Amino acid sequence: MADEIVVLVNPAARGGRTLRLLDPVLRRLRAGGRPVSVIVGTSAADALARAHAAVAGEPAALVAYGGDGLVHLAVQAVAGTAVPLGIVPAGTGNDIADALGIPRRDPLAAADIVTAGACRTVDAARLGTGEWFAGVLACGFDSRVNERANAMTRPPGMAKYLVALVRELRSFTPIPFRITLDGETAEHEAMLVAVANTRSYGAGMRVCPDARPDDGLLDVLVLGAVPKGEFLRTFPRVYRGSHTGHPAVTLRRARRVEIEALHGDGAGDVVAYADGERAGPAPLTCVVEPGALRVLVPGSAA
Repeated sequence: MADEIVVLVNPAARGGRTLRLLDPVLRRLRAGGRPVSVIVGTSAADALARAHAAVAGEPAALVAYGGDGLVHLAVQAVAGTAVPLGIVPAGTGNDIADALGIPRRDPLAAADIVTAGACRTVDAARLGTGEWFAGVLACGFDSRVNERANAMTRPPGMAKYLVALVRELRSFTPIPFRITLDGETAEHEAMLVAVANTRSYGAGMRVCPDARPDDGLLDVLVLGAVPKGEFLRTFPRVYRGSHTGHPAVTLRRARRVEIEALHGDGAGDVVAYADGERAGPAPLTCVVEPGALRVLVPGSAA
């Protein structure tokens, strides 16, 4: 149905506070007279299958009501199609929304953008597996922290990631990488590697502060091996984007990025996360696809 707005909700939020907060958003979306339907899958795979089916019907928009992880799921359905992606931020970080000028803490204002905003064409990146990402892919220290945190059952919320960070730092050693950018190969011992279509991830870490989602390029950051004390002093600067002047930081741009973890300490279990979701182990390839996404944004951001 070409006039319908389809709202995709996190499968983990099948009741409680998140869905209660959704009600006023749905009322705002329906205020314009368009029909609105809601997808809440029984699992991520079920939600994605339903999203693909909805997009095949060419609705007016597929709206991700959630954080970057749900936006990532929605991108799998709309990338490469003419169906626009709407975003109503309801997650912890909401970095992709922020990069596109969508208010992170005002869901009703974000809903108004869906109904009255402009459509902006932006890039997306594709992995060799066929999976898309719209924000940042990272592997190294931060992905090891994610792996550790995801295996923990407590403490709840962000505290779990802080505990995982401290534990991982005790045992972490720099990882030897082979990185190929548009056919040019170099080897690095690195704390982390980030491939960015947008500037930030992880609730405001501006890892590649100059990344633009519509320039046809991916920004690639390599943080070389540094002592743990230096790493702890440098890491907080990522929230301001001022880390880029550190001598251990290398920034490049490329259309195609290949990342391989070499044999040695730290290799063999290097997993990448894209938009905060597990993308799988290295080696991996990222290729930018210019103009692959249509996103509903404020008129001034278009």
